[in-house]
Amino acid sequence: MAGAADCDSVKMAEAERSSEMLKEKANNYFKEKDYENAIKYYSEAVELNPDNAIYYGNRSLAYLRTECYGYALADATLALELDKNYIKGYYRRATSNMALGKFKAALKDYETVVKVRPNDKDAKLKYQECSKIVKQKAFERAIASDELKRSVVDSLDIESMTIEEDYSGPKLDEGGKITMKFMKEMMSWFKGQKKLHRKCAYQILVQVKELLSKLPSLVEITLKETETITICGDTHGQFYDLLNIFELNGLPSETNPYLFNGDFVDRGSFSVEVILTLFGFKLLFPDCFYLLRGNHETDNMNQMYGFEGEVKAKYTAQMFELFSEVFQWLPLAQSINGKVLVMHGGLFSEDGVTLDDLRKINRNRQPPDSGPMCDLLWSDPQAPDGRSVSKRGVSCQFGPDVTKRFLEQNQLDYIIRSHEMKSEGYEVTHNGQCITVFSAPNYCDQMGNKGAYIHLRGSDLKPEFHQFAAVPHPNVKPMAYANSLMQMGMM
Repeated sequence: MAGAADCDSVKMAEAERSSEMLKEKANNYFKEKDYENAIKYYSEAVELNPDNAIYYGNRSLAYLRTECYGYALADATLALELDKNYIKGYYRRATSNMALGKFKAALKDYETVVKVRPNDKDAKLKYQECSKIVKQKAFERAIASDELKRSVVDSLDIESMTIEEDYSGPKLDEGGKITMKFMKEMMSWFKGQKKLHRKCAYQILVQVKELLSKLPSLVEITLKETETITICGDTHGQFYDLLNIFELNGLPSETNPYLFNGDFVDRGSFSVEVILTLFGFKLLFPDCFYLLRGNHETDNMNQMYGFEGEVKAKYTAQMFELFSEVFQWLPLAQSINGKVLVMHGGLFSEDGVTLDDLRKINRNRQPPDSGPMCDLLWSDPQAPDGRSVSKRGVSCQFGPDVTKRFLEQNQLDYIIRSHEMKSEGYEVTHNGQCITVFSAPNYCDQMGNKGAYIHLRGSDLKPEFHQFAAVPHPNVKPMAYANSLMQMGMM
């Protein structure tokens, strides 16, 4: 008996040694920002030694870096179940909840840390910051319950806004009409890190809100045999990479149509420049320049990931409110020749959703936590058949069988979506029926990925992929305007 016990203890010691080596290997990959391999080796360490809270805590941070907030939350919770005194576990769980917009749950964890470490300045700062957000959200809900909430447009007097004599930047003509000359001047002005006059910015926003509000939730277009459209994925405030797309692929025009598939803002610190450029082209070419909503064209995401802070820093809180109103009118999906469906996130948590259901979505709101509107913005494909819980903690993951059934029911050939960083800038999955395109190269200045865009010809609708590398940008780091809690929580 003693021999068997000795043997067991030797095996346990070996497993602990091996798991520690795997953890060190994972830590090295993490330092190199290779989060996929870090997750792989943390997972192997967990398999060998499932009772070590630190392994779950470390993997939770790697999941946070790859935006798998659902998985990060689960790991942080497991770490705390194993060791309720593991302080980093509370931080990880709070950051995951913050990323998911669950501010009260995050506050509870920060409160726990403050009680355990009353002299910890960092913990106190995070608790105070989170408490502020919870109060602000309660205030916003109280205002929102007032049914007579007025549009920012109603309180604007653009005509009386004067453009100072020392402003030498681009201006719109008397009628506020966008021209190609104005667009070129604005992009050049932005490239020099200069700010568009607020009057011009408001003119663009008011006009684009009116234009978008007249569009259906599902936009349906037909490409002629000789026509080609360019489809771009997430741009995430990477203005200089957006300029590079236009350099490589030509400026938008009636003969060079574009579709930008959501997540124009947040993370990158030139989001204002990106979105005003895209809105400007939408006004210039309303029938051949298309924009769809992403999960980052929403208040919760903008509050956490930088766009709200950026607009307030460059302009005003009132202008952010107007951006928020405009985002709510962005269409949710687009069909091309009745055969290709484009959306930011993906397919649905339940079978049976039809294109007619998409046409009927009331989109002028913040997205709900579930249902088709939420899925269009948030879901992701997975390799196995069926559906599973989302790695992000919102919506679901859907398999190739789900895609096949949806396409057959709606007489479509394939879907194009974005929403996920891909190392090659694009990925083809689900037997060619699900394509991901991502157009923010070297995402957040650290992922080392390529960007890509797709050409679709009306003659055959076969996707043609074009990859591109990141270009230099001024020394303003990503997340420079993000909520300080997100900046600190990702450390």
